[in-house]
Amino acid sequence: MEVATTQPLPTLPALAQRQTGAYALLDSLHRHGVQHIFGYPGGAILPIYDEIYRFEAAGKIEHILVRHEQGAAHAADGYARATGQVGVCFATSGPGATNLVTGIATAQMDSIPMVVVTGQVPSMMIGTDAFQETDIYGITLPIVKHSYVVRDPAEMSRIVAEAFYIASSGRPGVVLIDVPKDIGAKMCDYTPVAPGSVKLPGYKPTVRGNPRQINQAVQAIAKSRQPLLYVGGGAISASAHEEIKQLAELFQIPVTTTLMGKGAFNEIHPLSVGMLGMHGTAYANWAVTDCDLLIAVGARFDDRVTGKLEEFASTAKVIHIDIDPAEVGKNRTPDVPIVGDIKQVLIQLLQRVRELGLGGNTEQTRAWLDTIEGWRADNPLVAP
Repeated sequence: MEVATTQPLPTLPALAQRQTGAYALLDSLHRHGVQHIFGYPGGAILPIYDEIYRFEAAGKIEHILVRHEQGAAHAADGYARATGQVGVCFATSGPGATNLVTGIATAQMDSIPMVVVTGQVPSMMIGTDAFQETDIYGITLPIVKHSYVVRDPAEMSRIVAEAFYIASSGRPGVVLIDVPKDIGAKMCDYTPVAPGSVKLPGYKPTVRGNPRQINQAVQAIAKSRQPLLYVGGGAISASAHEEIKQLAELFQIPVTTTLMGKGAFNEIHPLSVGMLGMHGTAYANWAVTDCDLLIAVGARFDDRVTGKLEEFASTAKVIHIDIDPAEVGKNRTPDVPIVGDIKQVLIQLLQRVRELGLGGNTEQTRAWLDTIEGWRADNPLVAP
């Protein structure tokens, strides 16, 4: 039997001042903790794939070959959801890049941090209708958080650092990096940019909630006899699980979640009423209808949740907490709007509760919880 022989593995070059744009890209991704890349190669992105081969051989990055570029985008999306890290996917120019669009839109709509790298025709051929040239920058503008077209390989490290910061801070989302073929192959003076060291003067997400609005929210919660926590995917992005639990238990507030919010609150907890909306439990939807205070945490008042918006919690006072100011008041005008990182805002809110000596009155919402429990008993969610 013939014994297969193995070729010696290529080695990564030592970090030097002069490197290709492709090396700058892969090394920058590695420095940002990227261990897995989902992608499908093609002509315009070949210089980058040549470098991937060397990084894989050195055991620094694993490339996962998909069978279609859309699969790469969805895989990077799922990877980000499962790990909490920024998902990364690669595709070539033209049809390769456009095949990513559905996956990009999905991740952006669900606020999933993702960096998408696409190959592009050589710089001097952009705008000439070259083979497999498409304006992926323009095509994806409405469905990404930010976009770059790399014009100089020396800027690659800065662009990657900015992309990771933008994708993962504030409301998470997708950042596109379009790399012309010649930029990947071109030599440059490569200077690594440390993760988290970038400064973007025009981009400063609000983290802390306004103290006056925090106080208004605390007073409203303390007075409510039929409150309801309405928790969306933003709470998971902010890792606010413990703060939501503390708030719910302190004031004995029932908790309902959206599909994206599932996992933010333990559904076997006595205060959980499960998911709401058209696919939710009957008692969760009735709780929305009858509550006197709706505390929306990282939720967007989606039509699959609200149904007829004018009838959704129509008699309730609304507190809306979200990192994205564009979401607050977009579909429902809140009585108390709070813009900020959800975890930080809830920490502030709980601190204010302690300062005022509030909470702990389990009788205030007892009748409300008994009513919901009666609905649950009459309309149980039976697993098939």
